[in-house]
This record gives sequence, structure tokens and C-alpha cells, in this order.
Amino acid sequence: MRTINETKLTGCNRRVFLRGIAAGLGTLVLPIPLYGVAASGKFENIATRPIPSTGERIPTVGLGSWITFNVGKDAGLLAESTAVIQAFFAAGGRMIDSSPMYGSAQFTIGHALQQLGAEEQVFATDKVWTGSVRDGPEQIEQSRKFWTVGKFDLLQIHNLLAWQGHLETLLEMKAEGRVRYIGITTSHGRRHRELEKIMRDYPIDTVQLTYNPVDREVEDRLLPLALEKGIAVIVNRPFQRGHLVDRLSSRALPAEAKEVGASSWAQLVLKFILGHPAVTCAIPATTQVAHVLENIDAGQGALPDKAIRKRIVNAIQVA
Repeated sequence: MRTINETKLTGCNRRVFLRGIAAGLGTLVLPIPLYGVAASGKFENIATRPIPSTGERIPTVGLGSWITFNVGKDAGLLAESTAVIQAFFAAGGRMIDSSPMYGSAQFTIGHALQQLGAEEQVFATDKVWTGSVRDGPEQIEQSRKFWTVGKFDLLQIHNLLAWQGHLETLLEMKAEGRVRYIGITTSHGRRHRELEKIMRDYPIDTVQLTYNPVDREVEDRLLPLALEKGIAVIVNRPFQRGHLVDRLSSRALPAEAKEVGASSWAQLVLKFILGHPAVTCAIPATTQVAHVLENIDAGQGALPDKAIRKRIVNAIQVA
């Protein structure tokens, strides 16, 4: 009998597999990898893109944690969150993003990583979020302890809060090997002019910003600048916290979905985002195993070119 690793997972076969994995996982926690996933914890054909500053490749779909992983110490909800993270890794995911702002999300992630023995597998991405530059290092260390990782792969300054002082801290940490990448974040379309200046003037590895077929202001200056400066782009709020997909859910998928192999509005939105050459990774958040697998699957296969992306925008505006 052939294993999953011996079968190319594309198109319909991959979607059938993902539905099966979602049904089988539930809240079951097992050592990873599982369900025929390769020893590396990823499918052989998982879509990746390089971080420009080093060339290191990461999967194009990551996992956010705002609201979804703020579950406190409820055992049942922690188990559900662990199942989501387990499925994410099993399908090839690596980047998980969090922040001290996100309630108990950091603890939830750390709990899952310990349960799964996945501390070395995650691309650990967090933020510093305090108006006090002096308190930044202590906050970062507390975040690391919540995550249970040796160090973060990427640390970002959350929504540009006290960014001048925190950037000095992060640059020092990077020089000392205590973090691998550093970046700046914004969301909701805020403070783009200030972010543009930072991108032009400072040696950051990543920017995190809001982008989807409705929120497209970053197409004018920030995304082209990221390509020019060799800065990785991480996209937050791809579904507008679910509001965009909810609004579209009662509408039939447009013809463009079939052209790029999208089986849902969520997949079409993600494919639109990933179709932009400046985007490195999108980080949708979810509480459901089926959704995390659907999201990762959106990164596979065809992506829309500029013409199809324009048609997707038009279809969503009409819808």
C-alpha cells in the first residue's frame, strides 16, 4: 500500500486528504508527524517563499493567534487549540505569530508545543508591545518562557509602539544571536507613511501589515518598496477577522476560483494575497482544524496573475 509520501498531493486528491485529516484529528493529540506526513513534518510539495535577507524559505501560509488562542487555562479549549497547531504542523506549517497583546495566546502556543514536542519545529514569531523601552527585554523574555522555545526566530515591534527604542534593542539582540530576524508590524491600514520611512531607512528583515482584496492601500507604495528593499512581507487580517468571508459566504464562487483551484471564498482570498510577488507569508487565525488545513491548501497549486487578481477584486466588490 502506498503512503501519502509516495503519492503526489495535488488538486482534488489533496483536498480529499485534508478533509480526511480534519475528520480524524478532532482534539486528538499525537506525536508529530502523522498521517503519512514526511519525517520533516511537511509535504514534499508545500509552497514556500524565501525571506529575502537570507534566502531561508518558509511556508506561504502561517498561523495567527489573535483572539483564537486567548483561551486561558480551560483544559478543553487548550486541547482544541493544540489540535489546530498539530494539524498545522502535520500539513507543513511552520510560522506561528503572537504578541503579549493577545491575552493568553502565548501560553496556549507554549502548551501546544510542549504537548506535541514541537519546540524545534516552529518558526516562532512574536512581538514586543510596551510603551516602555526599558521594559522591552523583560517582556520579550517572559514571552519566550510562555512559548517554551530557546529563542524566537522573528521578533517584531507591535504596531510601531515606541519603535525607535525597541528597534535598538532588537538590533542588539540580532547582533548577539539572540533572535534571527527582526521586523515592524502595523494593522488596519494604520501608520503606513511612518512604516514606509522605517522600511527605507532601517535594516529590518520583515514587515507585517494588513492586505486582502478589500484592504489594498499597501499595493501603491509598501509592497513595491518591500520588493525593492528585500524585506519579507507577512500579511495579517487576510479575512478581516472573518467578516470578509462571512459577507461572501452566501455568494457563489466566481469563475476565477476554478481557474486557480480555489474551493472556497477563504481559499480565493488567500490565493489573491499570495498572488502578489511581494508577499512572503499570510497568517490567518482560526479555531478549527478544518480551516487551518483549508488555509494551508490555498497556498498550493496555481496562484492568480495580475489580470486574474483584478478580476477577483471586481468579483468581490460586486458580491
